[in-house]
Parts: sequence; C-alpha cells; structure tokens
Amino acid sequence: QVQLVESGGGLVQAGGSLRLSCAASGSIFSVNAMGWYRQAPGKQRELVARITTGGSSNYADSVKGRFTISRDNAKNTVYLQMNSLKPDDTAVYYCNARIVLPTKTDSQYNYWGQGTQVTVSS
Repeated sequence: QVQLVESGGGLVQAGGSLRLSCAASGSIFSVNAMGWYRQAPGKQRELVARITTGGSSNYADSVKGRFTISRDNAKNTVYLQMNSLKPDDTAVYYCNARIVLPTKTDSQYNYWGQGTQVTVSS
C-alpha cells in the first residue's frame, strides 16, 4: 500500500508565503517524477510544477518566478515553496508521484495525495 501525505496548506494574505510538503510511504521500489497540481472551484485540475528524480523541473507560466519545487529523494518527499501568493492561487493542491512497486519494477504507477487547501485572501 502506497500513500502520499500532504501538509502545509492554510490561509494566507496576498503577498504571503506557504510551503507544502508531500511524503510518499509504503511498499515502494523507487519514486520517479513528483509534482503538484491544483484545482480551483469550477475549474479543471492543472499542473503547477513537476520535478524529476534528477532535479529537472518545469512550472506553469502563472507561477514561474514565485513558486519553487524541490525534493528529497532519500525521504521520498517533494516540497513546493510558494511566495508572493495571489488570490488566484486559491485552490486545493494535490501531490502526484510516479512510483515503481517492488512487485513490478518494469512499470510505474500514478499516485495522488488527498489534497490540501490553500486560500489566499486579498
């Protein structure tokens, strides 16, 4: 059983900062790409940022220069540092990971966290 557990969401004023964390645990052989997505009310889920095992990252245009994704491979954990937050950043943020299981090392499986609410007040 694999779990992704997120933490760090909350309420912040515009211009403020938050740091999200997501730890993968359970029966894991390896963790490949990890990322953060978000979904605002009435909108589709969208990619915020993604990072490979080697540290290469990409960002949505709307967060470039404000958000930074990083990971600790030894802890199977991904972080999202969010600075200069705007009301438009308000959403449920979901962690995503491509995980290789010990029982099937030739494939990777897509896992999601439960989501954490980020609310930015104006």
